[in-house]
Amino acid sequence: MLRSVVYLGSFPIKIFRKVDLDRTEPNTSLETLKLRTQAVRDGDYYRISGQKIWISSAQVAKKMVLLARTTPLEEVKKPSEGLSLFLIDFDKTAPGLELKKIKKMGGRAVDANEVFFDDYRVPADTLIGQEGQGFKIVLYGMNAERCLLAGEALGLGYVALEKAANYAKQRVVFGKPIGQNQGIQHPLAAAYMSLEAAKLATYHAAKLYDISKEDSSIPLQAVGVACNSAKYLAAEAAFTAYERAVLTHGGMGYAQEYHVERYMRECFVPRVAPVSREMIMNFIGEKALGLPRSY
Repeated sequence: MLRSVVYLGSFPIKIFRKVDLDRTEPNTSLETLKLRTQAVRDGDYYRISGQKIWISSAQVAKKMVLLARTTPLEEVKKPSEGLSLFLIDFDKTAPGLELKKIKKMGGRAVDANEVFFDDYRVPADTLIGQEGQGFKIVLYGMNAERCLLAGEALGLGYVALEKAANYAKQRVVFGKPIGQNQGIQHPLAAAYMSLEAAKLATYHAAKLYDISKEDSSIPLQAVGVACNSAKYLAAEAAFTAYERAVLTHGGMGYAQEYHVERYMRECFVPRVAPVSREMIMNFIGEKALGLPRSY
């Protein structure tokens, strides 16, 4: 039975099983255009060789959206050319495929993995779109990914503040709730306002992204600026909220019983993935302010 339909660019993909996206590599990281995983055509098949890292849900995935280079970097006019996207079966019992689970400090609900390909054979009809045009499809989805991470950060930020406020109402020191003190109230209030501002930025980015799919007059660059800004602002606002929640709990903020230490561990994901804060600022400086490229 059909589970869902997702779109990569303008390409609809019917999803029947769990799917993961393989883009990141250990030696290229943010330099996606220099990824080294290769897909070599062999008759009615492609042979995949290379390595991916930080691949979510690979332990349970049945399908994989894989970005690989089908034309060597030195043979293309632009680095963005020669990359192709595939929707492949992820058969862990097949030869040429190996997984290694990554132990993490947070994100326990979803596994993360290294994936190794060694002449892993996939049918040629698993190619999405045209050969060599895969990066354009992935690029379009990156903005949606920014909004997704912003939403994740905001959700954690709000629940951390809720925990902190409830604790501040109940914890009595020197005859009154600690939440009655401005030293507790003001940091929490400031964190709340930052989350609210970041939420508006995230809603704006998500709306602009949706509208841009049907309104070609909206520049892709403007969508990128909005989505990257939202991800940055939400991650930073949420990080402050987590920190304030831990500090509000005092020594008990370090205890697992109240969960805020767990939120603190989780908060680093939207700050560093799928793109770092520094790279976002590079992007905003160049695309929004017109400054020279700094990297």
